[in-house]
Amino acid sequence: METVDTRSRLRDQVAQWRLSGETVAFVPTMGNLHDGHLTLLAKAKDVADRVVASIFVNPLQFGPFEDYDQYPRTPDSDEQMLRDMGVDLLFAPRVKEMYPLGREQGTKVEVPGISDILCGLQRPGHFVGVATVVTKLFNLVQPDYAVFGEKDFQQLVIIRRMTLDLCLPVKVLGAPTHREADGLAMSSRNQYLSEQERAVAPVLYKALADVAQDIRDGRADYVDLCEWAAARLAESGFRPHYVEVRDTVDLRKPDADSKELVVMAAAQLGRARLIDNVRV
Repeated sequence: METVDTRSRLRDQVAQWRLSGETVAFVPTMGNLHDGHLTLLAKAKDVADRVVASIFVNPLQFGPFEDYDQYPRTPDSDEQMLRDMGVDLLFAPRVKEMYPLGREQGTKVEVPGISDILCGLQRPGHFVGVATVVTKLFNLVQPDYAVFGEKDFQQLVIIRRMTLDLCLPVKVLGAPTHREADGLAMSSRNQYLSEQERAVAPVLYKALADVAQDIRDGRADYVDLCEWAAARLAESGFRPHYVEVRDTVDLRKPDADSKELVVMAAAQLGRARLIDNVRV
């Protein structure tokens, strides 16, 4: 595996593969890799000849009081995991490389309508940061495929919409949420949980799974179901930000045209902001 930190070296390597007729899959990450990331890389290897991964803790998607400075960074172990997975190229740029004109003056990308709801309502500007950096990375890597985890379901919907709307020639693939044995969705922020909080954390998934099962059983009183789930989380020690049932295509509230739904939630548990979802 080769590691590069500049746009020019990244483009040169990808151009060589293109000349050889090879396809490229891309997995963008913020590092601190865990087994959930490995499932994304495995999917990338399945669909393309070459795999590019990036590690970049994107400052533009963190709010002023969020955990950008504290976000766990483990570059040495990350590189080893990527190497063991057979990744061909790691792009690990500095902030200046990604934002040459600075974060404040640089061009930003916004996906209207679905960026300021749910997690976007709780984290203003977050998805502008996500859409901007992913657009930059897509332009740099120019992959045939890009793989994202379904745990960040709103992010996945936004990136798919952005890719379609900007006519980017990238097929965006989702990979199922990878979970611990007790159901907790794997996340770098799980490290923020104390031992006691870690024991409570799986309640988030269990509450969403129960709501999803009730919907499968025929219940359509979504507001009542979500209020019940939020109360269950609060009783367990969470501070629920939201529990919602939405359409999987565009995150609108369910209507007669909805063919598939997703039960989504975000909740604070100690220092950790946890998100999860269950599709119906």
